Amino acid sequence: MKKFGLNVKFARMKKGITQEKFAELMGVHPTYVGKIETGKVNMSIAKVLELANVLEIDINKLLYIEN
Repeated sequence: MKKFGLNVKFARMKKGITQEKFAELMGVHPTYVGKIETGKVNMSIAKVLELANVLEIDINKLLYIEN
């Protein structure tokens, strides 16, 4: 989950979106975004898809975990 969180954080920052704005776009509390980015929350597939759509990124790039 930590690598996924880092992928989300990188994608968010690359788009120039703050955690607060990202939370607003996702319809969640800003602290939830922090928990996603630090790997402290398990998300449903539906939320992961929504997250990818908000970031306009292929879901595979978020799920990619390099060894």
